[in-house]
Amino acid sequence: MSWIAISGPEQSWVCPKTFDSPDTRRDRFLTRGSILLETRLSPEGRPQTLLSYDRRHPWPASLSLQAIPGGSIVLVMSQGEDVFHTLLDYPTDARTDVMRLTFSWDTRARWGRLTLERPESDAQTVRDTPPPPPLMLEDIYTLTQRPQLRQVDDDVLYFAVSTRIEPVGPMPSLTASVPIATPQGFRALDRLKTGDTVITRDNGVVPVLHTVHRVVPALGAFRPVRLRAPYFGLRRDIVVAPHQRLVIGGSEVEYIFGREAVLVPAVSLVNGLAAMHEDGHLTVRYSQVLLPGHEALMTADAGIESLYVGRLRRNKDRLEASLLRDCPRNLLPEHHRAGYQVLRPFEAIILAEARAA
Repeated sequence: MSWIAISGPEQSWVCPKTFDSPDTRRDRFLTRGSILLETRLSPEGRPQTLLSYDRRHPWPASLSLQAIPGGSIVLVMSQGEDVFHTLLDYPTDARTDVMRLTFSWDTRARWGRLTLERPESDAQTVRDTPPPPPLMLEDIYTLTQRPQLRQVDDDVLYFAVSTRIEPVGPMPSLTASVPIATPQGFRALDRLKTGDTVITRDNGVVPVLHTVHRVVPALGAFRPVRLRAPYFGLRRDIVVAPHQRLVIGGSEVEYIFGREAVLVPAVSLVNGLAAMHEDGHLTVRYSQVLLPGHEALMTADAGIESLYVGRLRRNKDRLEASLLRDCPRNLLPEHHRAGYQVLRPFEAIILAEARAA
């Protein structure tokens, strides 16, 4: 099992098997799991109570997650007389629109971890915490289904609860059916495996070193984007994560931007023509492949960035916390960014219209 509760705009869901089964006792504890929350930072620099809940029966318990001006996340939890407090400082020099917080715990292992990530970049701040108290299932149900008994900041995009220690770090960003160019023709992404070869935009044929997959809430920085044919030479629509970036070159790029190629985040193309949000899903399963040099995969005339891992192999703790923990370390490459210009949303729309003309 994984996601058991998801709460976002006009959406509130709990897993029926977990909460509504005749055998379920909501007074039992979730001793191992994760809370995932995405939020915008306050443009006014005000303190934000991202998520808060307090109860008195059958014993006192509370949860409070706050963002403090100056770059701190404060998490306070209690169960009876057991009080847990941790603080995560993060750099504020980089502009960010959205931050993703993941709090994971394993009560029996007496372990906790609070992580802040910026979905539009590779930035990550991690704090191992003292042993946190577990959450009661009734608390999770109330947080999700009884909005009158909780406090959620207006800038929070969604929050979700999982029964697993959710991974952090490099994330997959393509849905399973995206066609990938191989020497044998186009193949759906989910049919590729370690040892297969793919055709890349700049380096020809290269091997697939590893594949990763993850099911996530279809909200916030995971909210799927449908890229529409015939824009960018697509023969069919494809569905990707918002921050999946396309590598686009050609005469239009050179004429408009004076560069050989540029990067276009899928979310920057959302205008109802070249791309649109793919709604109606509770969760979405994303996949991606790891290549030797962070080459761009080919789908029709568009290059799509493969999984970027940077120097992850040099940090044992971050590697262990990621989706690549099962990848043999001798297969892990070190990646360097190509240095392409990343287009702003209005620039991306101009390019999409020029390519479709």
